[in-house]
Order: sequence, then C-alpha cells, then structure tokens
Amino acid sequence: MPYTARAGLAAALLGLALGCLALGPALGWGFTLLQDMVFVPDPAFSRFTFGLAGGAARVVPSDAVVTALAQVLPAELVQKAILLGIFVLGCSGAALLLPSQSLGPRLVAGAFYVWNPYVAERLLIGQWALLLGYAGLPWVVRAVRSGRRIVPAVLPAAVGGFAAMTVTALTALPVARGKALVRVVAVLAVFSLPWLIPTALRPQGIEGDAAGVEAFAARADTPFGAVGSLLSLGGIWNAHAVPPGYETVVGAVARLALTLVGVVAFLRADVPYKRGLAAAAAIGLGVACVGVSEPGRAAFAWVVVEVWGGFAVFRDAQQYVAPLALVAALGLGLLAERVARHRVWVGALALVPVAVLPTMAWGSLGRLGAVPYPESWTVAREVIRRDREPGDVLVLPFESYRQFPWNGGRAVLDPAQRFFATPGRRVVSNDAVRVGDLVVRSEDPRVQGLEHVLEGASPDLPGAGFRYVIVDAGTGEERQRFGMWLRSARVLVDTRDLRLYRFDGPVSRVPSE
Repeated sequence: MPYTARAGLAAALLGLALGCLALGPALGWGFTLLQDMVFVPDPAFSRFTFGLAGGAARVVPSDAVVTALAQVLPAELVQKAILLGIFVLGCSGAALLLPSQSLGPRLVAGAFYVWNPYVAERLLIGQWALLLGYAGLPWVVRAVRSGRRIVPAVLPAAVGGFAAMTVTALTALPVARGKALVRVVAVLAVFSLPWLIPTALRPQGIEGDAAGVEAFAARADTPFGAVGSLLSLGGIWNAHAVPPGYETVVGAVARLALTLVGVVAFLRADVPYKRGLAAAAAIGLGVACVGVSEPGRAAFAWVVVEVWGGFAVFRDAQQYVAPLALVAALGLGLLAERVARHRVWVGALALVPVAVLPTMAWGSLGRLGAVPYPESWTVAREVIRRDREPGDVLVLPFESYRQFPWNGGRAVLDPAQRFFATPGRRVVSNDAVRVGDLVVRSEDPRVQGLEHVLEGASPDLPGAGFRYVIVDAGTGEERQRFGMWLRSARVLVDTRDLRLYRFDGPVSRVPSE
C-alpha cells in the first residue's frame, strides 16, 4: 500500500476512534436530538424538504439527502454514520493535507482538527450540516491546489447547504489561483443551486432582521473576552452550546496557547498553500469579530436591513473561524514534524487536543444522548398520513424549541415539522428564535400571519387552513388554553407526550406558498 494511502487510513481510524469518544452515548440506539440536530424515523419528502414551505432554505439539500438515505437504511443509522463520518473525513483530510513524510505529524494535525472548541460547540448546537462542510475543508484546499477532484471535495459542503458552502467558499477562493479559480467558482455556483433557487423563488424576497445580528454575534466563553474566545476557536453565541467546565482559567489558557502556537508555526512554515489559507483564516476571523463591538454590530445590521437581507448568512459569525482551525491544526502538525525524531513527543502532541478539552468526551459528559420517539408520535403520524381530506397541520405551543421529558429535557428544534411531513399537507410550526430577551422574527409569511390569528381568544384555525393540530409540549395553563381553542375539534390521540386534534368540518384552502 502506498505511503499516502497508509497515512490516510491511519488518520481515518484515528478519526473514527475520536468520533466514538466524542459522541459516546449518542451512538446508542435511537436519535440524538439537541438544538438544531433533528432526525426523524421514516422521513418523507415534502415542500419543507426542498425549501418551498415559506421559510428560508436552510435545510436544503441536507434534509433531502438524509430522507433519501433513510429510504435504504434506518434513519438512526444514517444519523450516526454522518456524525462519525465528520470525524473520519476531517481527521484524514487534515492529515493528508499536511506535507510530511512521517505519520506522527499527520495524526497530530488530524487530531486537533476534529477535537477542538469549534467542533465541540457546533456539535452541541446540533449543526451537523455545517460540520460536514467543515470536515471537507482540508480536502477542498488539497483539491484546489492540485487542480484535481474539486467536485468530490466540495460534495460534503454541498450536502451541508448554504452555511457550509459559504464557509467553504471563504476558504477555497483565497487558495485558488489562475484557471483553478474559475473552476472553483463554477463548482461552488453549481452546488449552491439547490438552496439558491428556492431562495430566488421566494415571492417576498429576503428580509433582514437587525435583531439577528445582535442575537447571533460572537460571545465571550473564556476569560479572555470575545476576541480571545474566537482565537481559542470558541465564542459561540449560544451559552448552552459551550462544553461543561469550559470556563476554567487553566483550560482556557491551554486552548488559547495551543491555537496560537499552531498559527505561528504555520505562518513560519513553507507550504504551497500558506498565503491563501492564511488569508482565508484572517478573513474568517475578521468576519467573526465584526459583531464583537457595538459599532460593528450597528454597521452589520445596516447592511443586512438596508442593503440586502442575504448578508444575514454572516450573522452567526463564529462559524467563520473554521479556516483558522485548519491553519492551527496544520501548524501543530508542522511543529510535530520538527520533533519527529523523538516519537514520544510526537505521540504526546497527538494527545494534547484531548487533554486540553477533556469534557468534549462522552457526548460532552452526557449532553448528547440517543432516545426513541414516543409511540404516540408514530400513531398520530399514521392517522394524518391515511387521511385524504385537505388541510394543514399546526403545531402548538407556537414556539420553535422544545424540552421534552422523553428527550432528557434537552432543548431541541421541534421535530414535528419533519416527523409529520406528508406530501400535499404542510406542517406549520414557529421558526422565530428567542435568544435571551431578543426575538429573531420568523422569515415565513404564513407563520407571521398566523401569529396574529393566535392572538385572539378563539382563533379560527379551520379558516386559517388547518385540519389537524398537534400539541406536543406546553405548561398546564397553555394546554388548558389550547383546549379552549380546540373545543370543536375531535381528539384522536391523547397521551402525556402528544395530543392530536382534528377539525372534521370544512377547511379553508390556503394559497400555494
């Protein structure tokens, strides 16, 4: 077996081992449901799958790929294969990108690339699609520099969708030169069509919301402030996505030092892609730092609201430190190359990423898990799917995130929109996001109109186009209020986990969205 193939295989096995260590209980049978990570059993294609249900095309084409794979394999296995694949792909890609004739330095680069605060925080916020694109970045840089296999290298980001493709473009374009730049632009444009087309077809266009700039700006999750946190590859906006014990001073110092050492080593090295990748890392860090200051947030909000709402793709700014993570990983590998004659030191360096972020292990100490959906959900879905009468499905409470007891109280984006998806029948749930006292309003006109309907004491839900209503959470007071709204509907499923109502009278037809 050629040396490169052996190195790639060894790095892939290391990535698999690190993935198993990081995911831990999430590899048990069932689904890992946390924040934006939503997988469901036996998913069906719907308008939502293809970004045609009214909201932004954020799940395109990732949901379609998962749905297609779930026709062949159980959806539980699809999710676990994707999550493990992120570690395998990222570790092997970083290892093969490093110009070294020794295996040890390659493994050092691969280990750091998949075991760092960026991966830990994005995993805890459930953004597997973004991480899939992140895992493909080393392969993209390698393909761009060689001018070969650019299409398969970009595929992971293409599956991930708009955020993954934006991060990939930010990384690939500064690295590309000459004719390769034209090819890269063409490939990125073609692979972006699945989410660009639904976005272009939105009759109301893209409206910017200044609240999103404030809500999703990078935050300090270390003692070194927001900029120091970003340099540590952390700084995510969601405090619940920070690994446990992350605030300790010793650990924060070690993680910041490790990243800075890697960056300095990379900048001092002589590698063919140094200038382009360093520029990508600097641009990404600059984007991430825009929202750190009040003037920066104000300027960004003006651009999003007054210039073009599509610039909101940059509002979750911490995700753009991805190329900085690759720079640091390669720099640590190059540093290991210098001490390659002392294999003990090389082996120790490969273990350092785990040592400075030990709470990423075992599903971030149990924050990740695997659970089955309640039987009542499956029963309700079959009732809805067998019904041929027209009318959509409303999900209450009208909030975007849930903390189900059967999911261990973990906050998760309501899975109902995917779980109860049926061709020809839309499942409507709220996509507005609350971050502390801030509310980033819904981008879906149907949801915006429904918010006004639900403000009344007795909303006319059949008149709003709904045949079914699902109540899958809520306080006792909320459920009592919903019961008053739905007193003319028939209860078809009534359990502690879910209640399904149906209006048997005529339902108004809602214009196609």
